[in-house]
Amino acid sequence: MTHAPQFPGAPLVRREARDKVTGAAHYAADIAPPGRLYAWPVPATVASGRVAAVRAVDALAVPGVRTVLTHDNAPKLEEPDDPILAVLQNDRVPHHGWPIALVIADSPEAARTGAGELLVAYERDPHDVTLTDDHPGLRTPEEANGGHPAVRERGDTDRALAAADVQTDATYRMDALHNHPMEPHTATAEWRDGRLTVHDSSQGSTAVRDSLARAFGLDPDRITVVSEHVGGGFGSKGTTRPQAVLAAMAARHTGRPVTLAFPRDQLAEVVGHRAPTVQRVRLGADLDGTLTAVCHEVVTQTSTVKEFVEQAAVPARVMYASPHSRTTHRVTALDVPSPSWMRAPGEAPGMYALESAMDELASALGLDPVELRLRNIPQTEPDSGRPFSSHGLAACLREGAARFGWHDRDPRPAARQEGRWLLGTGVASATYPVLVSRSTARAHAAADGTFRIEVNATDIGTGARTVLAQIAADALGADPEAVHVAIGSSDLPTAPLAGGSSGTASWGWAVHRAAAALADRIAAHPGPPPAEGLTTTADTEEETAAASPYARHAFGAHFAETAVDAVTGEVRVRRLLGVYAVGRVLNERTARSQFTGGMIMGIGMALTEGCGLDPAFGDFTAKDLASYHVPVSADTADIRAHWIEEDDRHLNPMGSKGIGEIGIVGTAAAIGNAVRHATGARLRELPLTPDRLLPYLL
Repeated sequence: MTHAPQFPGAPLVRREARDKVTGAAHYAADIAPPGRLYAWPVPATVASGRVAAVRAVDALAVPGVRTVLTHDNAPKLEEPDDPILAVLQNDRVPHHGWPIALVIADSPEAARTGAGELLVAYERDPHDVTLTDDHPGLRTPEEANGGHPAVRERGDTDRALAAADVQTDATYRMDALHNHPMEPHTATAEWRDGRLTVHDSSQGSTAVRDSLARAFGLDPDRITVVSEHVGGGFGSKGTTRPQAVLAAMAARHTGRPVTLAFPRDQLAEVVGHRAPTVQRVRLGADLDGTLTAVCHEVVTQTSTVKEFVEQAAVPARVMYASPHSRTTHRVTALDVPSPSWMRAPGEAPGMYALESAMDELASALGLDPVELRLRNIPQTEPDSGRPFSSHGLAACLREGAARFGWHDRDPRPAARQEGRWLLGTGVASATYPVLVSRSTARAHAAADGTFRIEVNATDIGTGARTVLAQIAADALGADPEAVHVAIGSSDLPTAPLAGGSSGTASWGWAVHRAAAALADRIAAHPGPPPAEGLTTTADTEEETAAASPYARHAFGAHFAETAVDAVTGEVRVRRLLGVYAVGRVLNERTARSQFTGGMIMGIGMALTEGCGLDPAFGDFTAKDLASYHVPVSADTADIRAHWIEEDDRHLNPMGSKGIGEIGIVGTAAAIGNAVRHATGARLRELPLTPDRLLPYLL
């Protein structure tokens, strides 16, 4: 065989694109087994306490309503692997929005109407939903998310700060942020002959299968979970969520297939969120800008149901060289929904604080912010001492500055104005770790010259099918059009979830290995493949379990130009540029889409998104897309993404790093720094809404 011209890197169109835009792609709610019923979850309306009584007679009188499940009659579960899945198992209410009942009916409308007729009595307990940096319940955990030590210290940070020529000390605050994928969290469950089949809106159907097996006391072989098409997740679908358990419970109770789609206004409280943080960053530097001390201290919250500690101080352990460093996390358990993963957990909020602090330090030094970053790039990973497998931050900063026209700017704050618009520019660095997990894959060559790749990857809108076909085609020396890719079912070879920017690296490693082995078998086989074809399998357990001697990270640089209305306080992003060092780019089209998508989320993080908890009732104040404002087309004018050529031999057979999350990491800080440059006002709380800006402009 000879190589087709479409190797990894070519901008092939996503394979499922036409099906999605024409409605042919089937999502979890589109699966319609005969006799399907619909379930509507009923959320708790108190922040802490217990369900004293449920009066269901009026709900059951609604035409079409079949039954109502509560903790009194719902199927009992075994010990779930995640406490957020222990729904309808007792009368406890750990937070506002916790599911306390389920109405099952012939139609979604009847189920919703029945839910509105349910009367619930509570015994209320006092609640606390307010995070402060001196909360009496604060403690230091052993670990933050990702298994990172909660505390790391090198040298004598306090002494180095006191002795520094220049010091900055600032505290940055962020409210909760919410994952709002276009497709709500949905599951369709059916029991048949002792087997459970669930079509779930999930970022990893293998993980969901294993969670359901644990919850229902079943052998995993008796469960199939399908996530063929998923309408976004951003981390919120990276762990098993209650819709899969509730739908399976309802289907078991009724003996009928059941679909449950969480209403949009319930998502904020049941599918995780980015926890609010209070971050104090202290920097010390010599007069030439060389950092002598970095201190990043994070305060955050978790729920009483499970512990999740946003690892926001971890990026400070990677980014800049300094002989003295302290990074800490403290957490308090409040009567709030359980926080979880949201695109670039840890890095997105942590780098907002760190990169804002670096901008403040540059101002204090009278030094260009790009130059300050360049002067402090480490030779080895600061906390571990390991050499970097590659380190492209300097190249990203220089390339970005040239493309953006950075060095032509007037560095003075509040120096540019067009009518009522104050103009400014800002920069921030970005980083994200290279993660990879064990995966398996199967490759098959048919007698007709086509190929089939099987791996339980999940395509959450990233183009996984397309990129995996390109990886296989490259290893096989075949045209990508001859490669069919089967993904999205737990019956396929086991693979990790789509998360942590690790999907393509993990799945692709196994696919590449299986396809390369198949190419060898084909080469050794006389003539075309036999009628039954040829098959190979691959398992990357050994390779992915081995600890790397290298620190492996993607890097990037974000540049922003903002315009601030001096009369209304409105902020508009005029230009946004991201330049990235992510190893080998496997598909230019899908990569650019991921980068720009991350930057758009960064615009929302900086300017529009934020959600507090009502201290009186304990619920989130912005629960839907009418009140929780995500960026739309009018908010995203000139957004450009580029990348540098990076040849890193210490990654995977493709030489790729993850790209799904790094686009969001530095965007908010770059925008915040641009707003400061435009106005001269340094705001340290996101989002930068007009009400927060106006006092500095009047």
